[in-house]
This record gives sequence, C-alpha cells and structure tokens, in this order.
Amino acid sequence: MTLATEAADTARTPARGGAFYRMVWKWHFLASLYVLPFMLMLSLTGGIYLYKPQIEEAIYADRLNVTPAGAVLPLEEQVAAVEAEAGITRMRGILVEDDPGRSVRIEFNDAEGVRSYAWVNPYTAEVLATAPRDAMAMQVLRKFHGELLLGDFGTKFVELAAHWAIVMFVTGAILWWPRGQRTFKDAVSPPKGTGRAWWRETHLFTGMLATVLIVPIIISGLPWTDVWGGSLSQIQERTGQASKSLRFGGNVPGSTADSGTPIGHEAVLAVAQAEGLVSPWEMRPPSDAAGAYWIRSASLDRYEQTELIVDQYTGAVNARVDFTDNPGVAQAVSLGISFHQGELYGWVNIVQNTVAALLGATLAITGFVAWWMRRPAGKLGVPEAPEGRLGTGMIVLAIGLMILFPLMGASLLVALALDWLIFRRLGWFRAA
Repeated sequence: MTLATEAADTARTPARGGAFYRMVWKWHFLASLYVLPFMLMLSLTGGIYLYKPQIEEAIYADRLNVTPAGAVLPLEEQVAAVEAEAGITRMRGILVEDDPGRSVRIEFNDAEGVRSYAWVNPYTAEVLATAPRDAMAMQVLRKFHGELLLGDFGTKFVELAAHWAIVMFVTGAILWWPRGQRTFKDAVSPPKGTGRAWWRETHLFTGMLATVLIVPIIISGLPWTDVWGGSLSQIQERTGQASKSLRFGGNVPGSTADSGTPIGHEAVLAVAQAEGLVSPWEMRPPSDAAGAYWIRSASLDRYEQTELIVDQYTGAVNARVDFTDNPGVAQAVSLGISFHQGELYGWVNIVQNTVAALLGATLAITGFVAWWMRRPAGKLGVPEAPEGRLGTGMIVLAIGLMILFPLMGASLLVALALDWLIFRRLGWFRAA
C-alpha cells in the first residue's frame, strides 16, 4: 500500500486521522519514494526467475538434451573431453541426472580462470557447449535481482529496499485499516470509481493482498542479505543453530590417507546411489590429496538433500548429513529459501509467488500513478503531518522496526540527521 492518498470524490472515503495516522501516512509516503522502483524491479525479476527451469529449457535445449545411444561413458572420460576443449585450471563439480535424455554439466575454471559450465553428451563425450557461469541468462537475472549487478555494493541497496518495504507494508496496513465512514466491507471490496479515486482504491486493495503474499517472501529472502543475514548467521553460530551442511569446509573430515589411487567420480556416484541419494546428484572433487569428495542430492525437496563426504581412496562414507540433522532454525531458514524460490510445495508455490510478483508490480505502478495524480503541480506532494515530537505510538513503532532491521534503522538515523541539518532549511519533504 504505497503512497496512500487523501480522501476525494469517492463514496468510500477514508477518514482523516489524528496525529498518529497523519505521521504514519507521511512515513509511508517517504519510505515509498525509495522502495517503489525496487518493488517493481524485484517483482519483475523475481517473477521471471520462478520459471528458471522452463526458460533455460527453451534457451538452452540443444545443450541440456541428448539422444540416448548405447552405454554411458565414464565421468572421467567426459571430464577429459572438457579438459581437451576448454582447459581446466580448477575442477569445481559435476551435476548428473538419472534421466537418460539429459547431458552432464561440468563446472570448472577455464584456462583463463573464468568460472564456467560445460555440457557433455554422456554417450559420446562430445562437449555440447561451454559458457562462463556468470554469462548465463538466468544467472545474470539472479545477480540483478539480488545485487543490481554491482556486487557487495549493490546488495546493500537491495537489502535496504527490503527493510524499508517492511516499513511500507506496516504503515500501509495501518492506513488501510477501516476507520471513520470507511467500513471493513469497503476495505476488502474490489476497487470502484473512476480517475484518481479508482487508482487510489486499486492501490489500497492491491496492498491488502500484497501484504499477505509479499511480506513472507521478503522475510524469507532476508537470510541471503549481508547485514541482516550476516547477523542471523552469527546468532545461529553462537546458539548452536547453524546449518550442519558439509558443503563449505570448516570441520568437514578429509580422507583417511593423503596419498594413493583416487577412486574417481564414477565410484563416488555409485556410493551416493547406494546410500539412497536421489537424482540429480551434485559432486565436488577433493581440494587436495588429503581431501575427500563431497556429493549431495540436488533435489528441490529439501528433505531429500542429503550430503555425503566420501573418502577419495577407499570410497568410505566419512560423514553424512540429512536435512533433519540440522537444528530447527537452520531448517526454517532453508525451507524459507525454498519457499522464496517457489520450490517448497510444487506448482501451488509457483502460482502463489507469481501472483505475489504481479501484485508487487501493480502496487508499484498504482502507487506512482496515485501519487502523480494527487500531487500539487510542481510539488512533491508530501502528506501533511504534525511537526515536532513524535507521538508514543510512532516512537514505539520506529524503535521496534529499527531493532528488527538494523540497516533500516541506520538509514533512518541518517535521514533524520539530514532532515534536521539540511532538508528543513531547504524546505524539502515538507507538506505543501
């Protein structure tokens, strides 16, 4: 519910509230100035990314699919084919499916050190295609969605938008709540009227639905962020709630020896299958002579994502972590990410998140139009709000949100300082 607008030419007229209501309205408006462009961008890119498998199937069908022809060649022979064609300075991993019509994907650093993918026909060892990982269409979209293609610098802006979006939805819910002559039936009814009234009502109605669907998506994405997510990781570490994943080293056991003849990828895959891991299988080779293979099920079902550490000389399973071995918080974070990506409960999750993406885009557009139509000519149109000290309700709301979202809190303190030092003197962000 971005940029709620004042009452005008409609039967469902929201009441003019007291000091708290008007202050909430102003902060909702100011938060929306920053959030709206991000809301539109994140909704569009996130909505498209939900269909990553279907889009990649359409774009890269020639490298993802093969015609079964005889016996599958050993993985070592397929890796050797990539080495001969592209050069491998670092072997990163292999993704294998149990579908006979799918290629094998090999991840590696090429001769120039670029992190790349190669797709290999498992029946002929033909390298169907190679490409830098970060040049893949959906990887570019994902990086734009999460960091604006600006790395760690850009991700701070996206995280800040997510924090302020929470503020926007909280204040928007307060503005939407029926009061005065506006009944609950009015608030939940589809938009009516024409012109500015229709845009306002559409914005309010869309915001009501969006709050229910988008806020959980925002919250489930916060563990990915630098500041909020980094703080959560530290809390998990200190409270014993961190993930037990074997993927990124740490206390992961190595092999029982540091020399000998490695068993190879094929044998590791056979171990994983014997241990009951389901397709697709993702494996990574040892980093050195004393290391071990890491392999997991890359199933979309988190409860099937078992990980193994396999001794590179004996083939023994040195460690196993099932999803349910993780502490409760780690499981909740993982399931939240699955929900965020539309993977938690099949096509229903996809449809739900698609609707949320459409609502987010609609919310951004209607909020902008509603503001544009109500603003005075040549003015920003900041809603009128009481000057001076904040009321108790606003102080409690602000402090609570600052504690929950520290990056937002820091930006709020900066904004208040700029307002006191500069904006007031220039007359910026003041009601007409």
